[in-house]
Amino acid sequence: MQTLPVTIQTIFAELTERIAAREAARSVAHLSGSFAAKTVSGQRYWYFKSSQPGAGQLEYYLGAASPALNRLMDAHREGRSEKAAEDSETASLCSMLRSGGANVLDATAARVLRALSDAGVFRLGGMLVGTYAYVVLGNVLGVRWQRATRTQDLDIAARASLAVAVPTIATDAPGILDSLQMGFLPVPGLDPGAPSTSFKVRGRQLRVDFLTPQFGRQRPGPVSIPRLGVAATPLPLLDYLIDSRIETVAVNGGAVPVSVPDPARYALHKLVVADRRPVAQQGKAAKDRDQARELLSWLEQERPGDIELALTAARDHYRAVHAGIRKAARRLEPGPLRDRLAGSR
Repeated sequence: MQTLPVTIQTIFAELTERIAAREAARSVAHLSGSFAAKTVSGQRYWYFKSSQPGAGQLEYYLGAASPALNRLMDAHREGRSEKAAEDSETASLCSMLRSGGANVLDATAARVLRALSDAGVFRLGGMLVGTYAYVVLGNVLGVRWQRATRTQDLDIAARASLAVAVPTIATDAPGILDSLQMGFLPVPGLDPGAPSTSFKVRGRQLRVDFLTPQFGRQRPGPVSIPRLGVAATPLPLLDYLIDSRIETVAVNGGAVPVSVPDPARYALHKLVVADRRPVAQQGKAAKDRDQARELLSWLEQERPGDIELALTAARDHYRAVHAGIRKAARRLEPGPLRDRLAGSR
């Protein structure tokens, strides 16, 4: 791996702070759409027309023309002007990041993630996992990965229900993908009567998979996640990965707000997953181990305490993961890290 220049790390930190502030201050100015008037019996009434991912064209009634409503529309126009300036500054920062060697997403993946993010998938507990999360984590840690990180799979993980109370809001992930008009189709599962957990673009390798933790003797088959409007494939040990999240941004031509796993947990989880893959998936297992080794190598030098925290969490709350870490560590090169993971108690 290669450490990113301090200037690039600083720019990424600034970009992340700006996007976080913008997300926290979302207002009517950030709604995409326009005002339209209708005259009925001589009285003028105003509506707001907006196109939402997965929902199509929507029209909201605002009320009869009035000074207060005029002020709202003026504020929207002024806000849109400020948003345009923000978007321009964000694009400039992203351009500097690309030029400086930061890890960037391909345009297609960025487009899909943008639609999911705008529709609230990550605010509703979704998390980007898999190789695209690894790409994003490089910028979080300030390193550029040297190994190939190209993939055509976008993996989104979420618990079936949230442990904390949230407003009764929801989204429609399949509808969002369909609204992109990229040709996403549901991928049939082994049970033709079960809902699909994967969506693939016709004629291309691009695929979006929805995942959720599997617990105990849970029945096999897709698990419904109502707030996302989708079913997900249950996977063992996934709770360890998604229970510790980082809010950051994925970089391409712009910056997409996403949630990704804690880097140390990601690395240790990859070690365990690689060790559990069947013979037919040894190519994926090798990629898992490469990512785990690179991450652990950097963390061991720069943030060894993060590894210790991830190990402690596994030992205290995720015993199957902890046992898997000790077993999988035997495949690492001999040294202090291997001894530390294999002998952790």
